[in-house]
Parts: sequence; C-alpha cells; structure tokens
Amino acid sequence: MLHDPDRHEALRDIDWNEARAREAIARIVADAENRYSPDRYWPAHPLDADGDDAPDQLTTPLYHGACGVMWALRHLQALGAARVTRSHVDELGRLLARNRAWLGSSAEAEKASYLMGDTPILLLAHGAAPTAELAEEYAEQLAALIEGNLEHPARELMWGSPGTLQAALFLHERTGEARWADLFRRTAAKLWTQLLWSAEHGCRYWTQDLYGRQGTYLDAVHGFVATASVLIRGRQRFDGDTWNGWERCIVDTITRTASREGNGANWRAQLLTTAAAPPRMLMQFCHGAPGFVICLADVPGTELDDLLVAAGEATWAAGPLSKGSNLCHGTGGNGYAFLKLYRRTGNDMWLARARAFAMHGIAQTEAAAVKYGQMRYSLWTGDPGFAIYLHDCVHGAANFPTLDVFDFDSTRR
Repeated sequence: MLHDPDRHEALRDIDWNEARAREAIARIVADAENRYSPDRYWPAHPLDADGDDAPDQLTTPLYHGACGVMWALRHLQALGAARVTRSHVDELGRLLARNRAWLGSSAEAEKASYLMGDTPILLLAHGAAPTAELAEEYAEQLAALIEGNLEHPARELMWGSPGTLQAALFLHERTGEARWADLFRRTAAKLWTQLLWSAEHGCRYWTQDLYGRQGTYLDAVHGFVATASVLIRGRQRFDGDTWNGWERCIVDTITRTASREGNGANWRAQLLTTAAAPPRMLMQFCHGAPGFVICLADVPGTELDDLLVAAGEATWAAGPLSKGSNLCHGTGGNGYAFLKLYRRTGNDMWLARARAFAMHGIAQTEAAAVKYGQMRYSLWTGDPGFAIYLHDCVHGAANFPTLDVFDFDSTRR
C-alpha cells in the first residue's frame, strides 16, 4: 500500500469559502500578535516538545520557533494578507544569541543550519538592514556560514550544505551579487562529489549523518529530493553541461525509486532498507509523495509529468493527515502538492482539491486550539505556516514558505 491509513482521516465535506479562509488567516495572525512576549516570544506547544524539553522551553529556530513565526508574520503582511503591528526587526540580534543558546553544545557545529541555526536569522537581518554597511556585515557572516558548511556530513536541507545552498540562492536572488552565485556553484559542486552510486537501483544518492545515525533519505526535508529542489530553482546559475548532468541525475533517481500502484505513486523514506528496517511508506511533505511534487514542480521538460500527477493522485486518495493542518507533516503541506500541480498543469481540479484540504485544515486548526487551549506558534509545524497556505489557496499561488520564497519580491518571479 502507498500510505498508512492510520495516519490519515476522512476529508470533511466543507464547501470552499474564501471569506472563512481569510477570517482564519486574520485569527491566526491576531492571536500570534496577542500572545507575543519579549521574554518568551510565543508559548511552546506540547506537540513541538522534543525528548526531555521543558514544557515552557524558549524555542527559537526557523523550523518551529520564534524565527519562523517572525518570518511568517512579516511575509503575510508583505503579501497583503494581514496587518501586523510589530516588525520584530529590533529583536533579531537578541534572537541570534538565544538561538545559539537553544542549540547548546552543538552550536558551533550546527550554527549554519538553514532550518535550525543562525543562517535564517541573519538572512532576515540582512534583508532588513538600515544601512549598506550593516548589510555588508551580515553578508560577511552569511558567506562564512555557507562556506563553512560545505563539508557538513548531513547533506540535507535542515542541517547540511543543501540548506546553505538554499541560502546562497536566496541571497543571489536578493542582491544579484556574483559572490552568492559562486557560493551556490561551489556548494553544488561539492555535493556532486559526495554522490554515491546504487547498483541495485541504478541511480545516485547521498548519505546523511543525522542524530548519530547514517541514512539514505529520499524525502523533502532530510533527503535527495529537497536538495534537488534547490538545484532546480537555481539551475540558471550552471553552465549547460553542468545542469544537464544534474537533470539526468535527478530524473534517474526519482523515476527509479518510485513505487506505483494503480494511478498513484509514492516513495519510501530511505533508498537503502533491510529486512530489519523495511521501507516506510508515508504520505506527507517531509516523507512521501507530497514533498516530491512540491520539490520537483519546477523541473523543466515533461519527463516527470506523469509521475508527478500520479503522486498527486496518491496524496488525494490518502486524504488529510490526522496530525493537523501544518506544513511539514500535516494537511496544509500535502495541499501544497495540489497547488503545485495546478500551477504546472493549469487543471482547475488541483486548485479545487487544494481548497478542499484548506477547509478541512481550518476545522483541524480550530479543534486543536480547543483541545490544547492555545494555537501552535510555528512556521513549519503550526498555524502561521498554515495561514500562508490559506493565502495561496485564495490566490491560486504555490510558494512553499522558506523553500520557494524567503523575500516577498521573489514571489513575483
């Protein structure tokens, strides 16, 4: 089977209602504004606790902490989706120090992390710098982080060099400066040398040294397809031969690792499996078909079109995720696959499906707020990220937060 039914729930029969979607965005933003505290930022959510974390731990990263909420509120205001009364720009220096404290003993090794480290905070500070001199100071720090992350053993988006590859791309889009394109190409060249060959599957892959274990992830956070996404978006920075090599590598790995059933397709979490650790077939952004559609939707040509549509069909057949409305492993993230297919194919069916997931996700968000007595203040795992999904459903857009877009101007590409 292409998915685990226990992780999903039946789609609620709720007609698309633009006014209700806009109201949900406004409610999420207003609540985030009201619950902000300079000392604690936002209340921690029980579902974002990790291991032995204290229930009230100050959480700071882009992925599930204060940086991500600040980014989301700024982005929603820039899009015209909400009014925000506080910019948080003056808080970024202190946030950087607090994020280093949150990283703890791993701060020096992991400071360049795109989803957990200093990099996104400095990206925000660089974009908001009031003077050219201060912007250059931030730029020098970012360049050092990107260069210093070239050999990171994770080789994935959250912690490794694919994340700082993403940062270099955003900086080149922001400034047009050659140094960022050069760092993008240098990082990509290093990643090319780190590819391994699977004779069993007839394709290339990366290993990821993560959390004390080595993996061969294929997915859209820790795996191959997340890195492919950045390479695809930045392909114009390569010469023709280099991009042709990357394109062949990406297409081969994606097609040779797909699992097909009927009109659907999905991918297991890791390329290499054993009898003791059989393939896991999940259906969410971070592991499974939705993430593959989102990451590959801008690939040129038509070679992957049928496979992407099949992945979208499998996502629809599985239904909304029971983990809530969030982007990483929830209904909103899966819905972005439909928005991507709508943009790629022009077929209105995909927009209707995205909006059906949006209405279901609103109901999930409301129910979760009652259950936990608070909303979930997180970009990738909580309500601000879902609010951005709702905005894209209203407008038929498909800009996955901090993967497709960091600056508002880049949504107009």
